[in-house]
Amino acid sequence: MADLPDVCVVTHPLAAAGENATRSLLDVLSAITGVALVTADLPADSEIRDRHELVELTRKSAGDSVPVAAARFVLNQLRMCRVVAGRDEQVVLFYGATSYLLPILFARAIGKTVLVEPRGDVPLTLRIAWEESLPSPVARALAGLVRGLERAGFAAAHGVVTYTPAMASQLDLDPEASDVYPTGARYVRTDDFDVRTPLEDRERRVGFLGRLDEEKNVRELAAVAHDLPDDVTFTFIGDGGLREWLETELAAEIEDGQVEMRGWVDHDDVPAELDRLRLVILPSEPTEGLPTSILEALACGTPVYATPVSGVPDVVRDGETGFLMDSTDPDDIRRELLAILDREDLPAISENGRTLIEDEYSFEAATRRYRDILATVTRRR
Repeated sequence: MADLPDVCVVTHPLAAAGENATRSLLDVLSAITGVALVTADLPADSEIRDRHELVELTRKSAGDSVPVAAARFVLNQLRMCRVVAGRDEQVVLFYGATSYLLPILFARAIGKTVLVEPRGDVPLTLRIAWEESLPSPVARALAGLVRGLERAGFAAAHGVVTYTPAMASQLDLDPEASDVYPTGARYVRTDDFDVRTPLEDRERRVGFLGRLDEEKNVRELAAVAHDLPDDVTFTFIGDGGLREWLETELAAEIEDGQVEMRGWVDHDDVPAELDRLRLVILPSEPTEGLPTSILEALACGTPVYATPVSGVPDVVRDGETGFLMDSTDPDDIRRELLAILDREDLPAISENGRTLIEDEYSFEAATRRYRDILATVTRRR
């Protein structure tokens, strides 16, 4: 590890989903060099606390209102500058915190090598959330400001890391540019996420895995689940704001056994849930980067039917490792998923997905990618 610089990873306040992705990144980096994390509001039970060096800026979250969030946004940037100034790591990697322009500029000004790595389209995610409580023009203007800060952060950094080339393109980055590293996708624990039951031996059960909220188009999936043949079961795995609505909306189907509500599942139990499914359905909006659930499903030999957003098409290769949605209309989703279940080549597509994960998204593959990224960005400086 002596040939690579140590890395200080800086993130925004972490919710559960962000904590999982950050832990994966830290595990990869710690396998090839020294690493520390600077963050805020880390979940109290996070494994990161015991496994990695941690500097916690504050126990406060990002904030529930726009004024509070804006104030904490600025304050956290000042705190980040103070912490980065006292760190010895040569490389500072802003993970998800790509609109935190002040510490990005500060880190570069004091001689650090600066990388930024977006986790998805944050300005779009914020705009959708803000439009629920603010007039649309105001929400769009605020999201535009965040996008401007993010683009300035991209320009100020020595390099931008994205999960896949398609994600880079969605963020208006050139995957071929010398300062863009478009293959930084996360890894899957391929020993834990493995094929336990061959696809041809599984029941005709399809399912959704993730947060039960508007961003995931859960209402559309409820409409799909309303009218499936008797031999097809729809399983919802996860929790979120729409769970109670789903349980009411699909009460008759739940009682008849046509719909399952599995609720929140510990990450260690996710492989068993995926092993029960013949198809995972993810009609997400274009705010995603590369959902971990897609990589984990493919590792378990479960094909994925998903919207072609951000980095998804680089992994869900239509007709090869999975299937891409042309429409999120419930009737279209229902018709297509039934056609997929009837495909004779579905077991072969299951095998292709597992092979892709082993070749490109194993822990070993991820460490090779980040070793190359760190070596290249250091050499170019």
